[in-house]
Amino acid sequence: MSRSVSDLQCDCMNAKSELRIGVISDTHGLLRAEARAFLAGCDYIIHGGDVGGAAILEDLEALAPVIAVRGNNDSESWAKGLRETELIRLGGIFVYVIHDLSQLDIDPAPLGIRAIVSGHSHKPLIEERAGILYINPGSCGPRRFKLPISICELRVEGGNVSARIVELAVARRR
Repeated sequence: MSRSVSDLQCDCMNAKSELRIGVISDTHGLLRAEARAFLAGCDYIIHGGDVGGAAILEDLEALAPVIAVRGNNDSESWAKGLRETELIRLGGIFVYVIHDLSQLDIDPAPLGIRAIVSGHSHKPLIEERAGILYINPGSCGPRRFKLPISICELRVEGGNVSARIVELAVARRR
């Protein structure tokens, strides 16, 4: 179902000229110490869904303001307050957040969206398409298959946005 811009939820955020935003997804109830350390000092944290519990959001809120969407595994009562999508302004750009990119139901370009954050696949990705940055931080929760444990940093300066994925060095559980 396609929606108009008036149907989108938009929260105006910090007008600070340079922002560091931590981007995570698919924690599935596990917030690793390495992820906490990476997120320390962020201006905001975006969670791309499959949070896994209210305690994860509370832990993240202790580090920075959190914008989170509901993932396909966030079905318990604590997740009812999470939207399926969020449109937010961070500094001079708009960011659209959705758990499963295959369910994207808007055309981001006419809406002025500069970045789209998703999760779901657990596969880290940064790709620019038609001037829009598509970001999947991968998963920093429980390891899935042989995929890396990763997280992302989004930098916003005025109307410019850049991203980098960081693979977390995590100890193997025995």
